[in-house]
Amino acid sequence: MKKYIIGLTLMSALSMGLTSCSDFLDEPIRGQQDMTNYFTTEEECAKQITGCYNFLDGRDWWQIYKFYNLCNITTDDCWMGNTTQDPGEYRVACMFTGNTIDLGNACQNFWQYRYKGITQCNIAIEKIPQIKFNDEKVQKRLVAEAKFLRGFYYLDLVKNFGGVPIMLSLKMPSEVQGVERASKEDTYAQIVKDFKEAAVDLPSRSEQDPKDVGHATRGAALGFLAKAYLYSGNYEEAEKVLQELCCRGSFAGQTPEYKLMDDFSKVWNIDYNNNDESLFEIQTLDDTQYGLGERYSVVVGSRDDSGWAWGQPTSDLENAFKAQGDEIRLKYTILHDGQTDVPGDPTWNEDNPYVVSASKHKSGRCNMKLFIPVGKRPSPYDAAHNPLNIRLLRYAEVLLMYAEVENQLGHDSEAQWALNEVRGRVHLSAVTTTGKELRDAIRAERRLELALEGTRLDDLRRWKMDDGKTMMEHVFGPNGSFVKYNMETSTDPYETTNQIENSNEGINFQAPRDLLFAIPNSEITMSNGSIKQNPGYN
Repeated sequence: MKKYIIGLTLMSALSMGLTSCSDFLDEPIRGQQDMTNYFTTEEECAKQITGCYNFLDGRDWWQIYKFYNLCNITTDDCWMGNTTQDPGEYRVACMFTGNTIDLGNACQNFWQYRYKGITQCNIAIEKIPQIKFNDEKVQKRLVAEAKFLRGFYYLDLVKNFGGVPIMLSLKMPSEVQGVERASKEDTYAQIVKDFKEAAVDLPSRSEQDPKDVGHATRGAALGFLAKAYLYSGNYEEAEKVLQELCCRGSFAGQTPEYKLMDDFSKVWNIDYNNNDESLFEIQTLDDTQYGLGERYSVVVGSRDDSGWAWGQPTSDLENAFKAQGDEIRLKYTILHDGQTDVPGDPTWNEDNPYVVSASKHKSGRCNMKLFIPVGKRPSPYDAAHNPLNIRLLRYAEVLLMYAEVENQLGHDSEAQWALNEVRGRVHLSAVTTTGKELRDAIRAERRLELALEGTRLDDLRRWKMDDGKTMMEHVFGPNGSFVKYNMETSTDPYETTNQIENSNEGINFQAPRDLLFAIPNSEITMSNGSIKQNPGYN
C-alpha cells in the first residue's frame, strides 16, 4: 500500500501537498507541481482518498491513540495505570497542572496529524473534480469521502481545543503566516457543512459495494452530523437527522440501516469487525509487513500480559455498573486480576488466572473491549499488527443521542423508547421516569454503554448540571465526587494500596481552563503568535 507524507506542523501541513518520496520535503515548490501532475487517473484519485483515511490513526499508537487514551485517562473512568514507568504527559493531563510545555507530544502529535489529514482531504476535494471520470457517481463519492473525513478531523479538534484555524484549500507558506483560530461556532458550522454535503453523495450501507466496506457511508455522515449538532446544542436539527437513522418521526415505517447486535459480547469482538451496529470504524489488517493493524490493545493491556497498562478502568466505573445491576456490560468492559474465565480466551483458567499485579498497576483492571485473545494475536504482538477495528460510532450511541435530544426537547416518551432499546439488550429494566430524572438516566446509560470508547470526556465537558456548572466541575476539583471518593471513601485493595500513582488525581482541576486542552505551544510559535492559547494555561 502506498502512503503519502505531508508536513510536520499545521503551518507546513497547510502549505505542503501530496508526496510519494522524501525528496519532496526538500523542494516544496517542485513538489506542488508534481502533485498537480499526479491527478491524471481515477486510480490515483482513489489512492489519494486512501491517504486521507490513513490519518484516522496515523498507523501506529503514538500519533492518535496516545491522545485518545489520554482523553480516557482525563476522566473518572480511567487511571493512568502503569506504575512502573514515567507517565510523562499522562500525569500532566490527569493532574490538571495547566503546564502547556509538559503536556507535550500527545496533544502536539494529535493536532499535527489531524491537520495532516485535513490537508490530504483539501487536496482531494480540490483536485478530484478536475479529472474526467467514466462514472460521475464514483467521482462524487470520492469527494464526499474527503469531505466526511475533513469534517471528522475538525470535529476531533474542536471538541478538544475549541475553535481552531479553518483551512479549506492548499496554501503557500506566505499565505498561512498569521493564521488565526476560528470561533467554536464557525468551526462547528464548517463541520456541519462538510457532513451534510458528504451525506448527499455517499452510498447508504445497503448500497455500498462490498469491496468498499470500511469507507464512509451516508449513515456515518449522518451519525457524525447528529453528533456535531448535539455537541453544539442544536437539538432541533439533531432530532431530524437522528429520526432518519432510527426510522422515527416522518421516517417511521422504514427499516433502519443499522441495528443493535443481539449480544453485547459481539460489539467489540475481533471476529465482528464492521458489524451490523457499526456506523464507522478505523480499519485494521492482520499483517506483519506493513503497519496496518492497531497497537492500542497493547497500550491498554496488562503488563503481565505483554501490555503497557496505560488507561486502566477505575473502581468508580466498576461501581457504576454494579449500581445498575449491569453484569453483562461489566463483564465485557472490565477484565480483572485473578479472573479465571476470560470471555473468548481459554488460556486463562483456575490453574492459570489472568494477572494484573498490584505492584505494577494502579488498578487491578484492564480494558476488556480492546482485549485480544492470546490465540488470535499476531506475532509479534507488540506492534501495529492487531486486526481489531476501532469502533468510532455505533448504533447504540445513535440511540442514546436520540434519547438525549428528545429529552432536551421535552419528548420524554420518545426518549424512553430510545434509552430502553439500549438497556433491553443487556436485560435491564425499562426506565419510565421523565424530565431531569430521565436526563440523568440517559447520562448514566451513556457512561456504561460507551465506557472506555472515548466519549466520557466529551460528555463531562458538555453536560450542564442544575447549578449551571458542567459535570466535569462536579467530578473533579477538591470537592469533586471522583476525588472525594478516592481520597475518603474507596476501599479498593489495589487503588488504595498502590500510591505510586496518587489517588488525588483531578484535585487541581480548574474551570474553565481544564474544559479544553492547551493548544500546542509549537503551533503558537509557528504562527508568530497569531494563534492564541486557551485561557488559563501557562
